[in-house]
Amino acid sequence: MNIDSKIYIAGHKGLVGSALWKTLENKGYTNLIGRSFEELDLLNQAAVEAFFEAEKPEYVILAAAKVGGIVANNTYRGQFIYENMQIQNNVIHQSYVHGVKKLLFLGSTCIYPKMAPQPMPEDCLLTDTLEYTNEPYAIAKIAGLKMCEAYNLQYGTNFISVMPTNLYGPNDNFNLETSHVLPAMLRKIHLAKALEENNWDVIREDLSRRPVEGVDGNASEEEILAILNKYGIESQKVEKSKGQKVKLDLWGSGKPMREFLWSEDMAAACVFLLENRNFDEVVKESKGQRVETSEVKNTHINIGTGKEISIRELSECIQKEIGFKGIIDFDTTKPDGTMRKLTDPSKLHGLGWKHSIELEEGIRLMYEHYFQ
Repeated sequence: MNIDSKIYIAGHKGLVGSALWKTLENKGYTNLIGRSFEELDLLNQAAVEAFFEAEKPEYVILAAAKVGGIVANNTYRGQFIYENMQIQNNVIHQSYVHGVKKLLFLGSTCIYPKMAPQPMPEDCLLTDTLEYTNEPYAIAKIAGLKMCEAYNLQYGTNFISVMPTNLYGPNDNFNLETSHVLPAMLRKIHLAKALEENNWDVIREDLSRRPVEGVDGNASEEEILAILNKYGIESQKVEKSKGQKVKLDLWGSGKPMREFLWSEDMAAACVFLLENRNFDEVVKESKGQRVETSEVKNTHINIGTGKEISIRELSECIQKEIGFKGIIDFDTTKPDGTMRKLTDPSKLHGLGWKHSIELEEGIRLMYEHYFQ
């Protein structure tokens, strides 16, 4: 890519897209294009076609997606498979039609089987059953990376795919109905601390900025306590001299192991690959190729740290950073999801890239960004 190459970032306002935009700007790229949902509905085939015809981007980063945590994935199954496949189909196909030089497709490590070997190498894709709770999203993402491979093989395009691990960072989603585990946990512990300190100004300010199911900072204390309780934040009255005790219930057993990557590290890895790798090179470097039958598969690249932490340990790290002194409990009647999801980033490491932000520092930075 040249410094003035026209680069379209689909989903430029989200966690992933905004990190990519910032990284490209910091590297001196001057011709970045982004469209909000109001400006361009990526579900609309005709609108996407018209956008590509008018703008003619040279490079495309497909970071737009419908995303969420275990609750959202399991609840909105139809929306997750339809909307993600529709976005991918429209953007990838129009990139081919309009001669885009290179496209970067961002997937997710949920594409790997529920019982995948740990850490998960790229070549374990489609070797076993997916985790049920996020199966529709995973199938959509598998379709996207396979569409990129198929277009490369049939049409000679240069579309590459990356599979980032669990991301967190600036512009994350803190909506308690749809957010991923780390931002949801951080917000819950923040609210639990405020309740523990009987700091209603902090609670009302938080809900005014980010209402929960329509409950904002103007609601009555009873309404606010009810919505907090629904999301596991419970005030338990004790002797007056001892103040109040707050208990936070989190979903599952706390035993699942997860890997977390700072979003700006992910963006740096993506830009590194855009600048340094093409599809034909990735094919040669990929594992799992069956040369004798000319099969090309598993050409995507994992982006991760190769390090994991239990959900319980994560809650303890966030609790320490925020200073919540109450009780954190786990509701074992709720699903855990996949017990381990650790990426094998050795392919990426072999190309010369590694992450720079460790989790403890990332949580501190995340909490700072929460108030911005």
